[in-house]
Amino acid sequence: MGKKEGKIEVEGTIIEALPGTQFRVRLDTGHEVLAYLSGRMRKYYIRVLLGDRVRVELSPYDLTRGRIVYRFKR
Repeated sequence: MGKKEGKIEVEGTIIEALPGTQFRVRLDTGHEVLAYLSGRMRKYYIRVLLGDRVRVELSPYDLTRGRIVYRFKR
C-alpha cells in the first residue's frame, strides 16, 4: 500500500470534468483544486460525474492539486 503520511484528506464536489480523468473540485472550504482519478478508481471503473461528492487527497506541498480517492454514494 502507498504511504498516507502527510496527506491531507478533504471532501468536495465535482464542478467540471476535464480531459484525461482530471476534474475541477470545489472543496467544502471554498477552494477549488485540480484533481485526477486515483489508479484504484480507474482500475475498477468507478465513474465520477458532475455534482458527485468525493474525497480528495492533497499533498501538503501543493494544495492546488489532488487525487480523488473515493466517490460518496448518492
